[in-house]
Amino acid sequence: MPYYLFVNFKTYEEGTGKKALSLAKLLSSFSAEDVEVIPVVQAPDLQEVAKGSALRVFAQHCDPVIYGSNTGKILPEALRQAGAVGTVLNHAENKINNDAIRATIARCREVGLKAMVCAETLSRAKEIAAFSPAPEFIAVEPPELIGGDISVSTAKPELISDSVKAIRKINPKITVITGAGIKNSQDVSKAVELGTMGVFVASGIVCAKDKEYAVRELLSGFPSGKDEGGMP
Repeated sequence: MPYYLFVNFKTYEEGTGKKALSLAKLLSSFSAEDVEVIPVVQAPDLQEVAKGSALRVFAQHCDPVIYGSNTGKILPEALRQAGAVGTVLNHAENKINNDAIRATIARCREVGLKAMVCAETLSRAKEIAAFSPAPEFIAVEPPELIGGDISVSTAKPELISDSVKAIRKINPKITVITGAGIKNSQDVSKAVELGTMGVFVASGIVCAKDKEYAVRELLSGFPSGKDEGGMP
């Protein structure tokens, strides 16, 4: 399988509306067989980004609801119909408990959505890895480093390596991603060296003055020549 560069548009102005589509098109120009670039976009922008770019797109959140009276919730079927292939769950800025994570993963599985669940600690990563059904991805992200200038691969390398070992022992089918403070190629290469299959970034690309340079810089940190494959 390839490596992954997940780009979280959050609710930044630079990642909203028409700017979201423009950014997705820029990311499309960099997607390659050995590194899949995946925009993670707001629900209102999902359909336009999915239709207007060549990339597979993730939503930023999803709720464990079915058709019916669920005002304000995000229906898995609606995300799928809008063009999403997956969703992020339990981001540090939108925490949910383990019961909600389990229920949402199950609903996503019913409609054909992938799930990437964020874990802030080693113990949480272990808990999530043991869920059934399990998520396709776990993103190891200590919240205190998100948006900062020091990457998790520099500040807490043992968290990454220990999480990779623990997750693979519990469920080797789960792909481990890491994020928080990833800003340059060195951060990426260190994360891969520690055992992850990709990184989860936001402001380092979305808010960069030169977005093209930022994407190119991060992608240069990945190994090349990975065997061709596809999303789990």
